[in-house]
Amino acid sequence: MEVVEVKQVTTKTAPRFTGKRYRLDKPELLAPAGNLEKLKFAVHYGADAVYIGGQKYGLRSNADNFSFEEMKEGVEFANRYGAKVFVATNIYAHNEDISGLEDYLRELEAAGIAAIIAADPVIIETAQRVAPKLEVHLSTQQSTLNWQAVKFWKDEGLPRVVLGRETSIEEIAEIKAHVDIEIEAFIHGAMCSSFSGRCVLSNHFTDRDSNRGGCCQSCRWKYDIYEDDIQMVGMDADKFTMSSKDLCMLEHIPDLIDAGIDSFKIEGRMKSLHYVATVVNAYRQAIDSYMADPENYELKPIWLEDIQKAANRPVNTGFFYDTPGAEDHIYEPEDKAVPYDFAGVVVSYDESTGLAVVEQRNHFKPGTEVEFFGPNGTFFKQVVGQITDTSGNGLDAARHPLQHVVMKTEHPVKPMDMMRKRVR
Repeated sequence: MEVVEVKQVTTKTAPRFTGKRYRLDKPELLAPAGNLEKLKFAVHYGADAVYIGGQKYGLRSNADNFSFEEMKEGVEFANRYGAKVFVATNIYAHNEDISGLEDYLRELEAAGIAAIIAADPVIIETAQRVAPKLEVHLSTQQSTLNWQAVKFWKDEGLPRVVLGRETSIEEIAEIKAHVDIEIEAFIHGAMCSSFSGRCVLSNHFTDRDSNRGGCCQSCRWKYDIYEDDIQMVGMDADKFTMSSKDLCMLEHIPDLIDAGIDSFKIEGRMKSLHYVATVVNAYRQAIDSYMADPENYELKPIWLEDIQKAANRPVNTGFFYDTPGAEDHIYEPEDKAVPYDFAGVVVSYDESTGLAVVEQRNHFKPGTEVEFFGPNGTFFKQVVGQITDTSGNGLDAARHPLQHVVMKTEHPVKPMDMMRKRVR
């Protein structure tokens, strides 16, 4: 870890704090992994670390989540790439949640998990006591927003704090100037309409506890609005929603690095495989390009285009530069923002014939316009020609999920490259 001078950079508002702070030599790209397959693709597409959920104590109870055996396999795969695996244990525990906690944490340690992400002091203290090889990272659920609170958690023995989403980039730079600790911040993905996830709408509407992993995303429902028993919205007009636009900081990588953020966190353990791979790939290229030559760094339009091919909602910069206003929320139903659907994954490629075996993930057929992309520079467009099954029988379409289809590609591809199709 080195001490470096904070550069003076231009933001949308005022210049940030200038001083000294501690940071990792290169920011970590931390990706979500809702299941084992997503973990492998996130790491393959460039994540330095992934965060997952186990069968207990996490805030995404509706994700596939991991058994201990799957965790061990995920850790083994990640280690081959020099990546780490973190486990979210970020619920606020009730009395009935405590039973079995010590054994669960010991199992995580035995599985090779590098760190847990925790908010409840009981979980934090228990991990430090019974599983000392596990790092404990403070969850964003603690809503930590100032350097004195960060220092408190450092003094409690935590090496990393995940800041609340409401922290500005100027505040982050000031935190780094005062406290020699790793800072993790969300830089992409869904934003909660409540204060760092402390919403109780789900509890009231569906009896599903947001702070114990059961959020039903009430803010993204469609509502009718009444005033004095008169229906204002919902009868002759589109129904009202109150959800936030998604966060996207891809255009601001230099600012994030100069502020001293150590770990760039992507939200989305419930998102698709295509989303995870696409977003990780874009940020990986941007980070590496900046670190290779900061003085001549330029944002490439294709990175933003790729993000848009995977995103479902409009985006903004969250709280990094200013406080979000009405324009940063979604009040009306949106048109489908994604012009592409995930169509397949390359299983194998024969250089002598130019034939690829593609595992189908969405319906496609001869004549479909597709794109291939991968983490090692693979990117090209083509129209699907003749397709067959693996026995050589001709097919008029790839209709069946996970069906293996043989097709000719116009350029070489690699296993785990992806194919997406243009939606007309």
